[in-house]
Amino acid sequence: MTRFGLITSILAASVLAPACTDSLKPNTSDTDPTNTSGGSGSDTFDHDDNQISPWALLQRIEIEGPPDFTAHMHGCVKPRYHTLSAILSGLGVNVANTANLSAGELYQGGFNALGGPNYPSRTRENINMTTAGADKEFDIFAAAAPEIEAAFTANSIAACPSAVMFDANGCELSGIECLLGGIPTSSDIVNYCNITVQSASTTQIGQSMAIAAILAASYTCE
Repeated sequence: MTRFGLITSILAASVLAPACTDSLKPNTSDTDPTNTSGGSGSDTFDHDDNQISPWALLQRIEIEGPPDFTAHMHGCVKPRYHTLSAILSGLGVNVANTANLSAGELYQGGFNALGGPNYPSRTRENINMTTAGADKEFDIFAAAAPEIEAAFTANSIAACPSAVMFDANGCELSGIECLLGGIPTSSDIVNYCNITVQSASTTQIGQSMAIAAILAASYTCE
């Protein structure tokens, strides 16, 4: 064997020896999949055992519905810009009104804050609720409240014929359900509405605040 061949053999043996030795060592690592505790000398951390009973999962699905259903029911996206116009118009609001600080003027001037689509620049509408969008939407509801109350008084809301928002006793359930798009509600909402009216400095201001708060609770994911 030449000197070069001898050196090559020695180097190869020195490289392979540790590999062979390690392969013969017993595996001392913890292979128990249920043991997930960490330690100061390892790079792991404690994991909580969050496994749920299949019977508990079945009960949850029976009560709440399957995940794809609950994702739609509890998802929180803002109404689209043109949908908001339809909601306001359906409640008797003139969205074409350009008077200063009117609901129509705030709606038209709030296009960007409300995430309206910019079709010429191929920018889709932002369907996520933002802080600026929520603030602008509540401002619009607050400004629209007197118009909506007048529409209830005149019984001119086609989607809710004969619905009453306020009477001598305070807030009415039929008017609240009309604001919520026909969704059945409970007497607790009526009580909160009455508290809002009674807590205001004047009845008129309190009624406007109640209408705006109900609309905001329904359309701003609150």
